[in-house]
Amino acid sequence: MLLRTILANVCLFACAFALISRTSRPRYHYLPSLQEQAKIQDGWRNSRIENIPSILRKHGVDAWLISQREYAEDTVFWSLKSAAQFSARRRTVHLFFADPPEGMQSAYRFIDNTDAVFQSLNDLFEAYRPETIVLNVDKDIAFAGGLHVGVYDELRTKLDSKWLDRFTANPIVAVEYVATMLTAQLEWYKRLQETAWAMISDAFSERVITPGETTTENVEWWLRDKIQAMNYSTWFMPDVTVVGETDGFATDTSDPSDPRATERVGETTIKYGDLLHVDFGVTALGMNTDTQHLAYVLGPDEKDDDIPKGFRDGLAKVNRLQDIVRENMVVGKSGNDILSASLAQMRSEGLEGRIYCHPIGDWGHSAGTLIGMTNLQDGVPVLGDLPLLESTYYSVELYAEHFVPERNLTMNFYQEEDVYWVDGNQWDWVYGQQTKFHLIRSEQQASEGLTIQNA
Repeated sequence: MLLRTILANVCLFACAFALISRTSRPRYHYLPSLQEQAKIQDGWRNSRIENIPSILRKHGVDAWLISQREYAEDTVFWSLKSAAQFSARRRTVHLFFADPPEGMQSAYRFIDNTDAVFQSLNDLFEAYRPETIVLNVDKDIAFAGGLHVGVYDELRTKLDSKWLDRFTANPIVAVEYVATMLTAQLEWYKRLQETAWAMISDAFSERVITPGETTTENVEWWLRDKIQAMNYSTWFMPDVTVVGETDGFATDTSDPSDPRATERVGETTIKYGDLLHVDFGVTALGMNTDTQHLAYVLGPDEKDDDIPKGFRDGLAKVNRLQDIVRENMVVGKSGNDILSASLAQMRSEGLEGRIYCHPIGDWGHSAGTLIGMTNLQDGVPVLGDLPLLESTYYSVELYAEHFVPERNLTMNFYQEEDVYWVDGNQWDWVYGQQTKFHLIRSEQQASEGLTIQNA
């Protein structure tokens, strides 16, 4: 009887712990086999390529020609290739048409190292008679400027001269192709984002951090190890800092004498009472995430409710600033117009801060308009003039300033969350918004604070 009672209690505790995990913490999502991942990615890629003719028609062009050599790929190539392709081969050429004649296709690909490919291109141009042929030769936008000079010269030398005057630069074609994300991708993108949250939740906990011993660099490398252990990757080194007076990240100043340009890096030991910041992203299935969260290190005698009010008010301010930006993200408006409207509303509500949001998806800093940069709060040349596109993902990245009486210091409260286009002018969080601090407790605090949440 005693043994049965013990086993029942163990089972009850295990079930309770599982309930805690399900209801209070983001979950890890494991990736399928590489073969299954390739099938998923190639399905997405095929659907995106099928959409190219509509993009060409939308922007009034007849053809799009992309050419590159092995290891000298056009930027767009990485959004055109199959999952099992690791580089361009020999000379790889893609050609797309907006309105193919009846019985002819809209997309062609050539892999060749002879001049026969140029005759094939000439024959296709004769058959389709395009008036405009877009090349990726834009001087300002990386996603529309990936055609190498030598390849461009080769096209001009080896294609019939009558087509040369029809070459044109129209950067929005490449930008929209790379930026547009499919509805089918969203389910996995949400899983990636929740996994990023789960990794941050573990990194910012007593399971990883022991105040007075653990350094910010230790936490960065724990995150890298966790990414690798789960067969994910990343597009930048995790960055963990103690938020304080010398936040160089926020200022991005080129003046080394400016005290704000001093960023605390390396072996910074985490202490009780620290406010921690992480900048973190994961990569999988050809997609990238970008998240910034804050954590508080509870003192030995502090409880969850003892977080300084100044910190809690700072987090509430930056949450409001996030919502302001989302409210002003109107499809068709330029990033600079969205920035201006967001900053005006921010100031009208008595807030101060900086806004520097970017597209995300195929790349960490993907194709699309920029909504500010840390050092460009009056507008971003060229990239900020692009229109905000629908069916895209964005990283709402920013900070709000707040005076913290408990520290007698004005501090920057950083946040970054990814959003996706829902419909009309509505943007929703891919996973969520951080409205409460991650808490680093002592082992004793963690065990004493164990509670069961109702399902």
